[in-house]
Amino acid sequence: MMKMRKTLFAIAAGLSLAAAAGMAISQTPPQKATVDAAKVQGVVGEQGDGFLGFVSGSSDPTLQAAVTAINTARAALYAETASKTGTTAEAAGQATARQLYDRIPAGQWYRPLGGSWMRK
Repeated sequence: MMKMRKTLFAIAAGLSLAAAAGMAISQTPPQKATVDAAKVQGVVGEQGDGFLGFVSGSSDPTLQAAVTAINTARAALYAETASKTGTTAEAAGQATARQLYDRIPAGQWYRPLGGSWMRK
């Protein structure tokens, strides 16, 4: 248990360092606005793996492209963090998800690993 906490701390520190070094998740303002609106509408939510997911299906190509772009950038950040902290990209994504869950506004959706979508 103690080793897991140390690993999660190292991952969180690595993610913080990456963001501070300008390697934060790259997204355009329109992509962020599109995804933020979809989160408020309950169409998109945060997942336990650190990626965005669709709570309900969407046929909006702009939204789908924005989610794909953000998830692609997140995957790159998790891989980079993993290489710097000696863990896996999956563990980095999961550590990020835990941090994101604390910041999800009331009424928005999230899905824990292995779970179903839940409204905060």
